Amino acid sequence: MPAERPAAERPLLPEAARRTAAWCVVMLLVAGVAAVFIWLCVVFKTAVTPALLALLGTALLGPLYRRLLRMKVRKSLAAGLTVLAVLVVVGGATYIVVAAIVDTGAQIVDSLRQAASDIARHFGAAGTSLDDLAKNAKRLLERFGGTAASGVISGLSVVGQMLGTAVLALLLVFFFLRDSDRAAGVLRSLAPRSTGDMVEAMGRRAFEAVEGFMRGTTFVALVDAVLIGVGLLVLDVPGAIGLAALVFITAYIPYLGAFLSGAVAVLVALADRGFVIALWVLGVVLAVQVIEGNVLQPVVQSRTVQMHPAVVMLAITAGASVAGVLGMLLAVPLTAAFFGVVGELRTRYGGPGDAS
Repeated sequence: MPAERPAAERPLLPEAARRTAAWCVVMLLVAGVAAVFIWLCVVFKTAVTPALLALLGTALLGPLYRRLLRMKVRKSLAAGLTVLAVLVVVGGATYIVVAAIVDTGAQIVDSLRQAASDIARHFGAAGTSLDDLAKNAKRLLERFGGTAASGVISGLSVVGQMLGTAVLALLLVFFFLRDSDRAAGVLRSLAPRSTGDMVEAMGRRAFEAVEGFMRGTTFVALVDAVLIGVGLLVLDVPGAIGLAALVFITAYIPYLGAFLSGAVAVLVALADRGFVIALWVLGVVLAVQVIEGNVLQPVVQSRTVQMHPAVVMLAITAGASVAGVLGMLLAVPLTAAFFGVVGELRTRYGGPGDAS
């Protein structure tokens, strides 16, 4: 029988308790670092916002830039042509979307108000609150229009900030594309020598996840907008082009965006075309969502990091609480990057069963 260890040498806590305490310390440290990082991002949001938007743009435009490089185009010229293509495409798309929303925005708002009035007549007090909400929304739009007309300086300030952010993001996209081959060297220079390979691998995995998410989401958004727009045109729903543009824009907010744009389309159809057409619009929206969920999303997610819908919803909620609509747009790609890093760590340090 082995001799018992003296009481002074015995650990105060059993092995399980010590492991739990160690993991708690690690989680607290990670949470503290994440909280400080988020706080710094909020404080320096004027610089962080265009940088994040530029990273997303670089992830989306990377294939076009690499194709130009394979065509023996110089790096600076390839990056400039890519940014120019973005200006042409995004400028044209923005013009189409804004024109469609301006032309049909008032009609959509009136249709929503009419739908709220119809609901109020059928459902009493519950519908009255919806009618009040529609009236308040229209009053808010009218007040905003009056404020924008009278407060020229304030309006120019907002427009100036948006233009400044867009210009800075485009310039950063140019530099990120042109100097993308130096990114690995920068990561290695920031990391200790023994961890250089791991940091580079994690950076590549995170960027690949964001790149796959941006390309996949753009493709899914375009397909959703085209299919739903065609369905609304066939059903002769007013403001079909504007509603299709709304579907495309909100598709960058997974799950929640599709619900909001689909609800607006159904309410507009209910107000102008009646209950039967509204049911047809609901069927079109649900059919497109079924195609997206069972065909498009599996194909897209097979090329990037797979995330559970609950994780996506929590990420969107957290992003909205930190940075509003911008946080909702950035939350999911940043979460995809995080899961890409976690996947790389599991590949390197996981057990035999995790490597598969």
